[in-house]
Amino acid sequence: MREKWVQAAERLLRLPIAVFAVVRAKWRARELSDRMTEHARPPKLRETLVRPLYASWAVLAEEALPERFTQLSEAGEAGGTDKREQDYRQEKQTFTDWERRLIQRIAHETAQANRNNVTRTEAYRLLYLRRPELHWALLAHLVSRNGGYNMTDLQGELLPRLLNAEQRNAIFAMLERANALIFGDAYPQLLLYDASCREGKNLTHLLSAFGVSRFMEPVWEQFWQRRESAILTVALIVNEQHFIEARIVQHSFYRQQVLDTASFLLQAPMQLNAVFMPYGTLDDGEMQLAGIVLEDFRNLEERIEFGKRLYAMLFGVREVGRGVHLYIKAVRHTGSRSDYAPHLFTSKRPDRLQRRYKQKLHGCRLIRGRTPFYSPELSEAWPDQPVEPVEPGDWFMDAEKVLPYFRELSIPATFAVTEEHCLGLNKIEAAVQAAERLDVKLGAKE
Repeated sequence: MREKWVQAAERLLRLPIAVFAVVRAKWRARELSDRMTEHARPPKLRETLVRPLYASWAVLAEEALPERFTQLSEAGEAGGTDKREQDYRQEKQTFTDWERRLIQRIAHETAQANRNNVTRTEAYRLLYLRRPELHWALLAHLVSRNGGYNMTDLQGELLPRLLNAEQRNAIFAMLERANALIFGDAYPQLLLYDASCREGKNLTHLLSAFGVSRFMEPVWEQFWQRRESAILTVALIVNEQHFIEARIVQHSFYRQQVLDTASFLLQAPMQLNAVFMPYGTLDDGEMQLAGIVLEDFRNLEERIEFGKRLYAMLFGVREVGRGVHLYIKAVRHTGSRSDYAPHLFTSKRPDRLQRRYKQKLHGCRLIRGRTPFYSPELSEAWPDQPVEPVEPGDWFMDAEKVLPYFRELSIPATFAVTEEHCLGLNKIEAAVQAAERLDVKLGAKE
């Protein structure tokens, strides 16, 4: 009994130190962020180009497809493999033999690259390096890297001690489905633009062959003429987040099994919803990170603004953008967090994991004698999953609702998060130790 009182007293004494560490990390992060934003220039959304887009969207909203094709069910389960909407749109057009071959080739390339998170992430990278005006491809590459880390965390050293196999499988299923849906919708658009550049002619009229929302048609038309990367990027952010809203966020399975569970709601405080971008190295060779945390994945508007802030930081803060470009050229994505922090993580599986967890981290340093956290590569963590057919339906029905997203781009107040990344790991370690003391799993059903 006396030993328990001593342990409790020690934990209480450590609390002020932990609070001070959090405050100090946040202060340093803000100070460094302020310094880097002194000469920052976020991309601009030119009102003179947004206005004609709004006019086009208003017309398209009036000419919406029959309601039976445009509406996804509230549960996000709209007809499974039904292709009626795509057929309805395609019968309005006649494609030439060459166009049909191009459509088939793009569909094949998309399917090949949509095998898993690693192949998707690499596809985004290669396309961005080939067409750097496609800013969204770089943003998608970095977000996809983080998606891969979230997937492998589920089979790493820490989260299996907090979540049971059923919970981890459900979270992976949601992450994989969202990752695959966005890629399947966006990558054909990028490839079609790439083909337009090679052929020297606008191929935007072929978007409907891939089931792309009519919302994107005037955006690509304008981009072909003006090459305004900021408007295209924001439009793709808006489109892809609406694309997964009914199919993932409002889907009854993912809602019940993942999004409304205690284990998922605790991800934001532990920074599991963060996007980290390596942009430089410290004096001791450790990677510096920029990024922000998504507080509520379930909120559509928050997801869109989150993407816009990431974009403004990536292309508005010179130091971050330059460092990220160097990083993506030097380090291939594997899904393991050792890609960006080999001093803290290793992809090598330990011979045996200790039954009772021992704290490894003190601040941002491994405790002497402790091994790095096990963070497997994606190929070791999860097998490839078949990509299920996309539920049909076009989300776009109201030009007024999308217009506010095109008013401004702002850089986050705090985005230098190297220390906060470490504090997030400390929080997860603390949660693991608390769960072991109480002999519980986060979000486990009673």
